[in-house]
Amino acid sequence: MRGVEVLEKPAKSVLNAVKGMPFKWSINPYRGCFHQCVFCYARRTHSFLEEDGVAAWGRRIFVKTNAPAILRAELAKRSWRHEYVAIGTVTDPYQPLEGRYRLTRGVLEALRDYATPAGLITRSPLVIRDTDVISQLARTAGAHVSVSIATLDERLAREIEPTVAPPRQRLRAVRALAEAGIAVHVALAPVLPQITDSSENVEAVVRAARDAGACRIWHNTLYLHEITRDAFFSYLRARHPELVARYAQTYRGTYAPQAVANRIDRVVGEALRSAPAPHRATIQPDAAVQLSLL
Repeated sequence: MRGVEVLEKPAKSVLNAVKGMPFKWSINPYRGCFHQCVFCYARRTHSFLEEDGVAAWGRRIFVKTNAPAILRAELAKRSWRHEYVAIGTVTDPYQPLEGRYRLTRGVLEALRDYATPAGLITRSPLVIRDTDVISQLARTAGAHVSVSIATLDERLAREIEPTVAPPRQRLRAVRALAEAGIAVHVALAPVLPQITDSSENVEAVVRAARDAGACRIWHNTLYLHEITRDAFFSYLRARHPELVARYAQTYRGTYAPQAVANRIDRVVGEALRSAPAPHRATIQPDAAVQLSLL
């Protein structure tokens, strides 16, 4: 990981309370992300530490070295209600540093031991390393994995996700997780207007995801906070200058106009109808464990 400054920063807390989302809690073992996706909404979080979310997002990565230990202390509290936890909401929990620090694995082991259901999202095939722990958590309390795949076009993928494993490698990870009985989802996210929103691109991802065993496919449309906007428009100017004016017109604010989002919803919906979910058994939580938590 040349050119990356790694800062080990012990955390005081790991469980983050979340508002305005379908889940109440999140965990992010790292701040910053080596993947440097041009569309990443989480770049904004670097500004909270007065860091550059455009140039330094993938070059200065903070590692919460004590995350598993702190999490165990938080989960051991009598007030903990074993609510669902989302892992990797503002960083990829399986970026390359995870190979060295193994913090995400430690987090999963703690959630397993304290019977806390969880889901995680990643763009990295490294997730299959932890198939054993994820399977145990799925059986104890419930777990699923979302793997993000925006396109099967490897050239385009390299443009928008410059340090991420190729789409086919991620599909192999989807297949491996599904074959292990883990509920695996594919996140067609974000969909980029005029770049990855064609019916051909969407249908290709959906078909490949279904063939690999994805039991759910979900999507969202690109949205641009101020810092992500700077990073994304830098990408447009370098790779798609013909789209700069159109994007400036479309994204006058953070979100795409409803008409754009609705059209993308229709394209994805049609692709999903043409490729229904496979009938595949997945690991279910142990009923006895669930009753013991009531």
